[in-house]
Amino acid sequence: MLCVAIGWLAFTVLTGCATTKSTGPEVSDHDPFESVNRKIHRVNDIADSWIAKPVTETYVSYTPRPIRNSVSNFFDNVAYPSVILNDFLQGKGTQGLDDLGRFLVNTTFGFLGFWDVGTPLGLEAHDEDFGQTLAVWGMDESAYLVLPFIGPSTVRDTPNLGVTTVTNILFYVPNPYVVPVALLGFIDYRAGVDEAVTFRNETAVEPYLFTREAYLQHRRFLIYDGNPPVDDDLLLDDPFNDLEVEEPLQEEPGKPRESSDRNE
Repeated sequence: MLCVAIGWLAFTVLTGCATTKSTGPEVSDHDPFESVNRKIHRVNDIADSWIAKPVTETYVSYTPRPIRNSVSNFFDNVAYPSVILNDFLQGKGTQGLDDLGRFLVNTTFGFLGFWDVGTPLGLEAHDEDFGQTLAVWGMDESAYLVLPFIGPSTVRDTPNLGVTTVTNILFYVPNPYVVPVALLGFIDYRAGVDEAVTFRNETAVEPYLFTREAYLQHRRFLIYDGNPPVDDDLLLDDPFNDLEVEEPLQEEPGKPRESSDRNE
């Protein structure tokens, strides 16, 4: 599926957590395959510009927003078993039960998920996957990868592709019927991140670095459920820590304040 991992960009644009420049050698240390990654990134972008974006723009132009929202809800729901599985694998029992309830409610009363019935009932959606699970289990952050026709990933996140596939309900639908449905799912997904992709292409000085930093930062955000720990090394490297702050002058009691503007 072409550029299926671009969705994290939407988060990045809305929260402003990504920058358009490299953060230094600490980031590049996670990208030992940069020369190959850049080539794949370029091919993915060309394919996206020539194929995915024009098809997506046509879909958005001729499909009313309420219908597109229902389509998005459907594809979110059929992929939701992966979230439930990883809830329990990470030891989040209560959240897992809530997500299971959300899936059952949306599948039944929401007509296979076309309507999001769970959210109004207080069953909020979560974002868990096997890459996050491996991080919770103690696997260190690994090399950054750009996968052909998929997009940003890491060695640690790559197994999630298989888990996400086999836990998606559409995986068990006969092939003659699932192909057009999967194609619609890709178009719907690409439509959902079009604004973020456009923002990156128009504002990033170096799109590859922007993409890499945004992905790694967003993955860290997800792994720690929105509360990543403060990196002490970053604090030590903060150039503002070396600035000397001048202590304010202490005035003697009863002595009038001297004016800083003096007539010569």
